Amino acid sequence: MKIVIEGAGEIGSHLAKMLRAEANEVTVIDNDARRLNALSGYADVEVFQGNPSSIKTLRDAGVARADLFIAVYPFTTQEVNIVGALLAKQIGAKKVIARINDEDYLAAENRLLFKELGIELMFYPEKSAADEIVNSLKHVSSSDTMDFAHGKLQISVFKIDEDSPMVDLRLEEFIRMMTPEETTLFRIIAISRDEKTIIPKFDTKFQFGDLLFTVSKREGMKSIIKYFGKAEKNIGRVMILGGTPLAEMVARTLSSQIEAVKIIEKDKERCLVLSERLPDTVMVVNGDGSDSDFLYEEGIRDYDAFISLTESDESNVLSCVVAKKFGVQRTVAEVENIEYIRLAEEMGVDTVINKKLITAGRIFKFTLSGKARFVKYLSGSNAEIIEYTVAPGSAITKKPIKELNFPANAIIAGVIRGSESFIAVGDTRIEDYDRVAIFALPQTIKDIDRFFKV
Repeated sequence: MKIVIEGAGEIGSHLAKMLRAEANEVTVIDNDARRLNALSGYADVEVFQGNPSSIKTLRDAGVARADLFIAVYPFTTQEVNIVGALLAKQIGAKKVIARINDEDYLAAENRLLFKELGIELMFYPEKSAADEIVNSLKHVSSSDTMDFAHGKLQISVFKIDEDSPMVDLRLEEFIRMMTPEETTLFRIIAISRDEKTIIPKFDTKFQFGDLLFTVSKREGMKSIIKYFGKAEKNIGRVMILGGTPLAEMVARTLSSQIEAVKIIEKDKERCLVLSERLPDTVMVVNGDGSDSDFLYEEGIRDYDAFISLTESDESNVLSCVVAKKFGVQRTVAEVENIEYIRLAEEMGVDTVINKKLITAGRIFKFTLSGKARFVKYLSGSNAEIIEYTVAPGSAITKKPIKELNFPANAIIAGVIRGSESFIAVGDTRIEDYDRVAIFALPQTIKDIDRFFKV
């Protein structure tokens, strides 16, 4: 697949590296030679210096032959990306995607308008990240959760704590502890340990610090929480550190859902702006959130969750560690340096948010067959979750799962059929129009995709 990316900023560079790793032909356009040189230093992609809004630049970069054009130009207005995407479509790109920064553009009627103009997807990374954060507060016992069919099926990530009853237990021992009914409600599908993702066997032993990936029906979550030694608690009071646009979105959404929201922001002018824009139920406080004494004075011990969304990864992680020491049950940190994600988790941050990974998942589906509904990268792992809708006559329907010769580093986790959902096992047979949730390591994605092509 030939892919042209407009913009060599953080998101564009990450997409270029990820998509090139999947054996795609990738060209990146930018007018900043320094950004292009930096990208060339670590990614085997073609770079093209030029004006992103120039028709000549787009033509010379091969946009007419592009299967996918992605407009993610950094540090500019959304109009540059929209114009680039519209021009690319007219020049000949088969599919075009544009980054935006105006939530109004995501309204159903506006998305339809731009789709009619030829833009297949408009995405707003901050809005997607805000949705992830709000959703994470609904699943307090897990560090990451992905819902299918409004929660009928869930793939979740749980960290094994030092006092967890799972420590030193083998998978076969754990399965013997389960009732026959529970085996139909949930299943452990993978383990992340020492930066490696493991598909467990019967003799695999769980260890302190492991991240366990599970698939479950909604009614199976209580059993998981019981076995893993977790506790589920409703979040009623949230403190947010940082008055960034992302923090503003999160606060606005939470204000109508929970008892209390407080934002700590050290810039006085920004505090005034937030006070005017946000509902009266959101308290905005001017102060230095990196000062633990200040946080104590602001009553951090009385909050159920602490969300750190400043522009500094280091500050976000360390402030969450401080919040944990004060006894806050749930912590969320925005960490944009992918190298820091694992470190943040090891330091006890419950949920790590990374806009690049969220964006990559949304875009990566456009490189797969048309039946891939979406892709998500789960925290603490290099694995991906893909949901497919099964086309009639595709290879996945020909035999039971155990006879399909499905890739070894991938698991068909669950199936949604009509209004029903169930955990997939070896004898399960996939049917036309099923929605299938798959847990997979990156090197298997293309092989998996073949099973869903007609």
